[in-house]
Amino acid sequence: MQLTIHDIAFGGKGVGRSENLVVFVPYTIPGETVTVEITRKKKNYAEAALVAVKQPSPDRVEPECPYFGRCGGCAYQHIAYPAQLAVKAGQVEQTLRRVGKLAEVPVRPIVPSPKPYGYRNRIRVHVAEGVVGFYAADGYSLIDIARCPIASDEVNERLAGLRARRMPDGDYTLSEARKKGFFEQTNNVVAQAMLDLVGQLITPGGSLVDAYCGAGFFAQHLRDRFEQVVGIEENEFAIAHAWAHAEPHEKYLAGDVAETLAEALAETGETSLILDPPAAGISARVIETILATAPREILYVSCNPGTLARDLALLCGSTYQLESVTPLDMFPQTAEIEVVAHLKNC
Repeated sequence: MQLTIHDIAFGGKGVGRSENLVVFVPYTIPGETVTVEITRKKKNYAEAALVAVKQPSPDRVEPECPYFGRCGGCAYQHIAYPAQLAVKAGQVEQTLRRVGKLAEVPVRPIVPSPKPYGYRNRIRVHVAEGVVGFYAADGYSLIDIARCPIASDEVNERLAGLRARRMPDGDYTLSEARKKGFFEQTNNVVAQAMLDLVGQLITPGGSLVDAYCGAGFFAQHLRDRFEQVVGIEENEFAIAHAWAHAEPHEKYLAGDVAETLAEALAETGETSLILDPPAAGISARVIETILATAPREILYVSCNPGTLARDLALLCGSTYQLESVTPLDMFPQTAEIEVVAHLKNC
C-alpha cells in the first residue's frame, strides 16, 4: 500500500490514511510518500511496517545508531533534531487541546537538549544467554548492543566492561554514578534547565510543598526562597537522602501523596505546590485535596502529556488558570517528552 504521512502520533509513529482507514507507520515523517505493508488491522485503524520511502522529507537524516529500527529504544533518529523538537512541541499542544479540552494552550518554546546524542547518564540493559542489550521494537527479542549512541562515554565504557565479563542472566543498570536507590533524571543538562525554569516561574516567599519530591530535587534547589519547605515521597531511600541534606526550615514526609498532601497543605500558609508525579499522573483524591485547599500556584512537571491534559482539565475548570506550558526535550531521539505547566489560582 502507498500512503502519504500527514502527522506523527504521540509515541512516534507516522499517521497516514487509506480511504477511511487510519494507518500508523513507524520511522516516517509528515509529508513523505511511503510504501507500507499492513501488519495488524482493526475496525478503524491499522498498523504497518515501512517497506520503502518513495518521496523523503527534507528532514530525513541517516540515523547514527546501527541498531535503529530494530532496537525498541529510539523512535526519531531518522528525523533531523530541529524537526524532532517541532514534532514534540506540536504533540504537547495537540494533546492538551484534544484530551484536556483546553481552548487556549500558552505553549512556550521547547527547551532543547544541548547534546542530541551522548546525553544519558545511565541505561538499563538485559543479559540473556550471552546476549547483552536492549529489547527489540517487538518487545520480545533481545538485540545485542555493543555501544549505545544516546548514552554518555562513561556509560558506554561500563557497557563494554559488562560485555567483557560473562554475567548471569538478568537486568543491569549502568550509570555514571553509584546507584542510590531512587529515581534521578537521566539527562543532567536538561534536568538543570528544568530546575532553572521552575525557579524562574515560581513565586518566592511563604511556603513550598513539593509532592513526589524524590530526594528533594526541586525542594532543595528552591529552599532559600521560602520560609518553609515540605516534601512528600514514598521512596524511603529518597526520603532518607533528603533528610540528610535538609536545612532547619525543611521537613520531609514519607508516604503516599494522596494520603499526606492534605496534612502538608494544612500546615502551610501562602503555598506554592510542585507536582512531579509518575507517568500515571495524579489521582482524583489528590485533585480533590488541591481544589479544597487552593494553593496559590501549581508547577506541574509531567513526563506524560496525556495524563497531564486529563489533570489540567480538572484543575483548570474553575479554580486555576493555565499560565504557561513549557516542553523540555529530556530524551532526544525518543518519543518521550517532559513538560512543565504553570497554574495560578484565579
